[in-house]
Amino acid sequence: MSEKYSRCSPPWQVMVLVANHLDDAKTLALAACVCKSWCICMSSDHLWKPICAAIYPSLSNLRTADATLSYHKLYTLGYLSDKRRLQIQKPIKPRLSLGNLIFAIDIYNNKSCLLTIVKSGAELGVDNRCVFRFDLEINDDKLLGIDVVDNLRITWNVVLDGFKSVFSMMDCRGKGNFVLGLEGWFSKELPSSGCCTSSEASGLVAELRLGVKENGGKIMVEKMSVGVLSIVSWRYIWIDDALRYLEHFLLQ
Repeated sequence: MSEKYSRCSPPWQVMVLVANHLDDAKTLALAACVCKSWCICMSSDHLWKPICAAIYPSLSNLRTADATLSYHKLYTLGYLSDKRRLQIQKPIKPRLSLGNLIFAIDIYNNKSCLLTIVKSGAELGVDNRCVFRFDLEINDDKLLGIDVVDNLRITWNVVLDGFKSVFSMMDCRGKGNFVLGLEGWFSKELPSSGCCTSSEASGLVAELRLGVKENGGKIMVEKMSVGVLSIVSWRYIWIDDALRYLEHFLLQ
């Protein structure tokens, strides 16, 4: 075989014949990398149409809107979209830690403060799930009169250590949802952090639960828990997600 002949590209008809036996996207894409003429041949519509129609039928139908679109391009758009969806981006580590926070909860009846709890984040017990939900110990059972329940005001503030800033997680007035012998439940939708969306809602809800029981015509508070829920999944969010949210308000 002469050196001149060996440098020549295969005849166009031969490349077309070879291409017809390559019926999967990966092999066609690899063959298209050989040279320019192979790229042109391996990008032919008759090769990519059945592949695109089988894997991305909705994208394949876009040809009806623009006949100049090649099936190779439509397949590539679908492939890149799938790849981006599957990429898992590691979230940025929050700049705050629980140890930087102080939880301050107050229960009022009109202007009278019935109960105050102040807890450092370092004192909070983190469960194995690492969700932003914490049980707060109440040393002495606190009594709330039956008539008081309708006029309660519950506040929950998160304070940055050193009292540098504060964010109001909750300020609820009224009865809340009380089931005697079980618990009282208060919730407040949290505002958007404002950095990534123009929506006023964040998709998060601050929650406070009071463990209560009735004793001699009085409601006795035995325990308390606080947390942040996602209204999409109605699950408590991860601690790191809550810290990333709070830093928008506390580290300005």
